[in-house]
Amino acid sequence: MSENQERLPLEGVRVLELGTLLAGPFSGRLFADFGAEVIKVEPPDKEDPMRSWGKEKDGVGLWWPIQSRNKKSITLNLRKEKGQQLLKEMVKDADIIIENFRPGTMEKWNLSYETLSEINPKLIMMRTSGFGQTGPYKHRAGFGSVGEAIGGLRNITGFPDRAPARIGISIGDTLAALFATIGCLVALHEREQSGKGQVVDTALYESVFSVMESLIPDYLLAGYVRERMGNILPGVAPSNIYFTQDETYIVIGANADGVFRRLCEAMDQPELADDERFATHHARGRNMKELDLLIEEWTKSLPAKEALEKLEEKGVPSGMIYTAKEIVEDPHYQEREMILKVDHPQLGEFPMPGIVPKLSRTPGKVKQPGAEKLGKHNEEVYRRLLGFSEKDFEELKATNII
Repeated sequence: MSENQERLPLEGVRVLELGTLLAGPFSGRLFADFGAEVIKVEPPDKEDPMRSWGKEKDGVGLWWPIQSRNKKSITLNLRKEKGQQLLKEMVKDADIIIENFRPGTMEKWNLSYETLSEINPKLIMMRTSGFGQTGPYKHRAGFGSVGEAIGGLRNITGFPDRAPARIGISIGDTLAALFATIGCLVALHEREQSGKGQVVDTALYESVFSVMESLIPDYLLAGYVRERMGNILPGVAPSNIYFTQDETYIVIGANADGVFRRLCEAMDQPELADDERFATHHARGRNMKELDLLIEEWTKSLPAKEALEKLEEKGVPSGMIYTAKEIVEDPHYQEREMILKVDHPQLGEFPMPGIVPKLSRTPGKVKQPGAEKLGKHNEEVYRRLLGFSEKDFEELKATNII
């Protein structure tokens, strides 16, 4: 492999990550996966709660090694003037600063974008919060769960006869992180023309709302309020889960006319494709319940594996509903390196999700899990990057700045 091929695409980009928990640090992880130098900043007396989230193995939280992989870990007390001065020194050579505090926090610490951009006009500040940096709700606290509720997702998640449900992951935070990362990459590209940085303002509720499809025109133009529908999509059929002979469920999505015809062939009932109840998209939507019963009558006559083989043979999108067990055993996951094993100093071989997306020439890479020790890279950053002497470095520790 040539030297150019080994170079990661974001090498040379320096990111200072100040946020905690999910949204900001998830963005930092994405940058680090593709080679950016991400310096994770935590207070010396209060570690990121993510260090202890998730299940534990030998006293090690199993979420942190994934969320903070490839990052350098330092401590810095931003509540003290000296800590603020140190951050300003680091900003001189930084490209991006990530923060996901409540709006006004950075300003309270004398670290507003206006202040920092005077030091480094090329600086890009990623600001992720519950409700954004402007508007009447900007000072409200807002975790991902609140963003999911205000953004419209919770109301349509679950079954109509039950209370709104949450998706089993922190999807509000993750969506915000993805949009914020896109925003920073756009700002990096624009900076090539203008030479100037800018603020990337991402709200959790807006990130959720952005993926809500036709929710608003459905209401304003058609008078329809989308509600909880369980496993179906309103007016889109067939697209559901179906019980099988061996008492498991499979997913089938065959709502396009051509795919539905292939489903009918897989079921040995080709005549259904021309049945006026099911022959068109709108007809299938109107007769969804009747159609789902016919399909499940077929799936219940076969073991899941056999039903899926018939569906695959006809090119019908379908699949098992995987647990972690099926994921780790699946050869496709393995072939595409979606379960990476990284050496952990305490746990040995540590499995974690692979990198998405996959670049053909300059793919990302996981070099190390999240730093197990708070401030593990303090000496490297403060002495190499900022040029502190050993005496000054020790004084920073003694005064609880780092």
